[in-house]
Amino acid sequence: MAQTTDHRSLFTAPRLSGLLAALSLFVAAGAPVSVAAAQPTGDESTAKPATDKELADDFVHYILTTNNQMAISTGAELLSRNIKPADFASLVESIDAQRFVGAVQRGSRSANNDLRALSGTLDQAYQAGLLARARDPEMIARNIKNLTGGQRARLLAREGLKQAGEYAMVQLLDAYLQADNSELSVAAQTVMIDMGRQAIVPLTTALPKLNGLNQEKVARLLGLIPYKQSLPFLTDLIATTDNSAVRAAAEQAIARLGGQPGTAADQYRGLAEAYYGENSNVTSFPGEDFQLLWNFDPQTGLVMREIRTPVFHEAMAMKLLERAMQLESGSGNLNPDTLALWVASNYSREFDTPQGYVNPAYPTADAAEEGASARRGAEYFGVAGGSDVAQRVLARALSRKDTQLARASLAAVEQIAGSRAVIDQAGVRSPLSNALLYPNRRVQLDAALAIAATQPNQTFGGAERVIPTLASAVKGSPEQFATVLTTDVERYQVLRTILEKNGFTVLPQGATFAELQGAIAEAPSIDLVVIAGFTGDSGANLKIESQAGLKTAASPVLILTSPDVVAEQSRAFQADSRVAVRPTGTGEEAIVNTINELIENAAGGPMTQEEAIAYADRSLVALRDLALSNNLVLPVKDAASTLVALLPTSVAERRSQLADVLARIADQRAQQALVGEAIESTEDADRAMLLLAAGESAKRFGNLLTPSQVEQVLELASNPDEGLATAAAGLLGALNVPNNNLLPLVLGEK
Repeated sequence: MAQTTDHRSLFTAPRLSGLLAALSLFVAAGAPVSVAAAQPTGDESTAKPATDKELADDFVHYILTTNNQMAISTGAELLSRNIKPADFASLVESIDAQRFVGAVQRGSRSANNDLRALSGTLDQAYQAGLLARARDPEMIARNIKNLTGGQRARLLAREGLKQAGEYAMVQLLDAYLQADNSELSVAAQTVMIDMGRQAIVPLTTALPKLNGLNQEKVARLLGLIPYKQSLPFLTDLIATTDNSAVRAAAEQAIARLGGQPGTAADQYRGLAEAYYGENSNVTSFPGEDFQLLWNFDPQTGLVMREIRTPVFHEAMAMKLLERAMQLESGSGNLNPDTLALWVASNYSREFDTPQGYVNPAYPTADAAEEGASARRGAEYFGVAGGSDVAQRVLARALSRKDTQLARASLAAVEQIAGSRAVIDQAGVRSPLSNALLYPNRRVQLDAALAIAATQPNQTFGGAERVIPTLASAVKGSPEQFATVLTTDVERYQVLRTILEKNGFTVLPQGATFAELQGAIAEAPSIDLVVIAGFTGDSGANLKIESQAGLKTAASPVLILTSPDVVAEQSRAFQADSRVAVRPTGTGEEAIVNTINELIENAAGGPMTQEEAIAYADRSLVALRDLALSNNLVLPVKDAASTLVALLPTSVAERRSQLADVLARIADQRAQQALVGEAIESTEDADRAMLLLAAGESAKRFGNLLTPSQVEQVLELASNPDEGLATAAAGLLGALNVPNNNLLPLVLGEK
């Protein structure tokens, strides 16, 4: 049967990635790397390079004799030779593996930081080598053959196959299905049961395409592997087979696994949720760079192909959901939650795809291999699914505090949603209106823009937040807010200085969220939480508390804590890319780098000036459109004071846009501000633009100027600049001033 369609890296040991990078750290730190280090005696000019075996043996010797510097030099030289993983394992065993393991364990406990790090790296190299050797197809074949050998051979073979795990499934399934060797079939079955979850995906991938006899065998085997991941596939088999023996085997397996009534589509969606959440129980190789994708061809058998771990879970979720939708469509009832989860998974796939990587499960037009069929980008399906699906995706993003997904789904909603998209249903606020409360400035602005685009004709929960949110964006400033929780005033001042140098507005000091409740409530969003100087679990507990806060639930968190708990707390939060734990003595550069990485992970990086200006322009367009339509649910008049305040300091292009919006607001402050700025301005073209806007306001809402402003407009109407004078005259006409006021102009007296 087929082994793989991609031999590039399938049997390498992913855990070796980074070992050479670790070596470079030793060299950068000044650790000598030379052959002579392994040969301290004799004429160096004629000395032959040490063999790999000699280096490994010398490393162990220097560890055991506490010659730390020579151990570092020799071990670094050994790593620098980039020995293949399986060969490294063989090398270690050639000098006595037990002795080597004892040496690296001793080195890992050394007070010397370089030796401790190097010993750990060498231990990783050995473990990775053992894994790579176990996964080698020839080793797997040898171990399967030994399953029917002597007692010791059988024991070693089973252990080797369990270590190979999922990588052994191509040959194990082949052995299990051999009708002419019942002893081997039973032995292979025992190994697959012992492998547990790692056997399930290959078996369930093969299940629908096997012949009836083998379907029955595999179904019974799945019932003996005590994990419920098999249930959707077994339920699907029952519904699609016309073989009574197969159906009986599947029913028996489901009963053994404790399956509950339900459709296969529902069960596929439930399993897809586990993959979408990247649960550990659906991850075969945690911590490794690659996972496995499976396919089955009746002619060639199981085929496995590697896929990068960042996009593996999405690939599996989408595959399961596609089958669920096929089943739902066949029954005439496509569940929008199924499609919404598929769309969310597709967005996540796009977010997580490494730069330049061609995803074998989903090659897109810009990255597909030659001859491969390309699939459309996530945005296409985000809008094609319709407003209801887009809002379901948005609801998922809000509940999971997934800022990237929230922004992507809001972009889809803005493009396709109608006026009812934001309306409360049965007293429950829509995801679109809930997004206005999301603790991220970009999401709040995206939500306000999307709501404005729907032109709502009924009020809804949160309507009062839309116009102020849009108005606040018009100033075009990329504000970032941070809060620092600490009991130490000096530490607060140091951190505040660092944060302010990097563009943050820092809230006052507080030791608890309760103390900072008022300041946090007044900030538009909290873009960073720093928890500094708390010992034990206090900092971690404050981080957990931050998740319950309305403004801080999605904020990235930097915990600066005592060195003795850094490792423990780092492990506790390792699955959350929005949390970083560092020791309290961390320097400014490292703190800044960590903060930048956190904000990149949580929000796509800090808002740039260019982004802020783009939001300002979009917000002005949205306000203008709402004013044009005279939208009563979102009255632009509520933004009058903010826009008036911004008019004097706005740049030329923004000033023209602001004037256009103010001209459409039925508020005397708007009209008076336009004329006031025209009077104060020193640029004739700018004055004319403002007067023309004031004229538009007067045409719509009549004369709202003060008597003194009318007099000043009369003065401007006699200005030597023809354009300015004409604009002022036009405003006078729109104001419908008494004719006797115009007489001096007619007579040329002004």
